[in-house]
Amino acid sequence: MSNWPDLAGRIEGDTHVLPVRVYFEDTDFSGRVYHARYLQFMERGRSDYLRLLGIHHRELAAEGRAFAVRHMAIDFLRPASIDDVVVVRTVTVGIQGARIVLRQEVSRGGEPLVAATVTVALVGPSGRPERLPPAIRAAFKTGD
Repeated sequence: MSNWPDLAGRIEGDTHVLPVRVYFEDTDFSGRVYHARYLQFMERGRSDYLRLLGIHHRELAAEGRAFAVRHMAIDFLRPASIDDVVVVRTVTVGIQGARIVLRQEVSRGGEPLVAATVTVALVGPSGRPERLPPAIRAAFKTGD
């Protein structure tokens, strides 16, 4: 823990935690974070969560596999501004077949800014969903 903040964040219990600083490039004309940028922050959270679980995009790609976002429900609650440090939290809430359902939250100082439920599916070389291999299923801890 002495290395915090680690580049890939860290896992606390069953939750991945990733700090992200808001830069000028993340904001719109009003000086607030542009709504689509939150999707990128959450993508980083999901990618680093997988990385810390030992699931690597490069290895999946070498097998012709990738995770694709299948569904996302998102609530924008409050804005963030330049120089804010926001925290992206990611937790697995369900796994079934080819799908993983994640809950993500972006907050600042404990105050929720964005809340989302994201369903990702493992897609194989054919471009179709593929059942999660046992090793990937075992890497996740669900709330079930």
